[in-house]
Amino acid sequence: MNGASRDALATARERLDALTDNTSVDAAKLAGELAAVTALLDREVSLRRVITDPAQSGEAKAELAGRLLGGQVGGETLDLVSGMVRSRWSQSRDLVDSLEELAATADLTAAQSGDSLDDVEDELFRFGRIVSSNTELRAALTDRSASAAAKSQLLRSLLGGKANVVTERLVARLVTLPRGRSLEAGLESLSTLAAERRGRMVATVTTAVPLSDVQKQRLGAVLAKLYGRPMHLNLDVDPTVLGGIVVRVGDEVIDGTIADRIEEASRRMAG
Repeated sequence: MNGASRDALATARERLDALTDNTSVDAAKLAGELAAVTALLDREVSLRRVITDPAQSGEAKAELAGRLLGGQVGGETLDLVSGMVRSRWSQSRDLVDSLEELAATADLTAAQSGDSLDDVEDELFRFGRIVSSNTELRAALTDRSASAAAKSQLLRSLLGGKANVVTERLVARLVTLPRGRSLEAGLESLSTLAAERRGRMVATVTTAVPLSDVQKQRLGAVLAKLYGRPMHLNLDVDPTVLGGIVVRVGDEVIDGTIADRIEEASRRMAG
């Protein structure tokens, strides 16, 4: 996302923060309503184009949003959406992407208010690992011929009563409205958003054996110093990592495994 859309999203984020800073606003309800608007605009392409048409005035587009959503969503949601359609967007799809992000952020804010954001972060990561390692489950959750109701039922059997309700809502929305993304990519984006709620980055750490608490603290401190921000560690164990460690932060991979060093030595001898 760039240009006008990036600026419009930044403004919408500020508005959302201002809304959710008010303790009288139900962040979970706001999240659900923003998700419903996301689904509507994702489905109705012609409507999406109209309310992002740069040839139309911002007020005209806000009035249209008011007519469509008035009585269907709360005042906070309507004000937020109206402000967004007044903004200029580089592409109509950027508006829907931004609404989806705000819906997830509102849900994560609800988790943060309930002191359960750490749980949600960990559950999103763990669920992603389960999906990656279970091809049958992944196929069932991404089957385009399966109904949203069937997928929701499957998720309830997996997560119901075992995960935080915010985790359940986020994963359910991702599975039932993937919008062209892979399930793994969507879960990773949600994990990143969760970390950003605390102003920290996410490092995915893969080791051959579990790290001790002391090792976790040391690694977190080293990475925080390296990147200049607090770091949340998502820990994974892979026995094929021969006594070393692989750290991924965004698109950057820090590979310190023995296997990697052996491969590098072999290349040098062959060369």
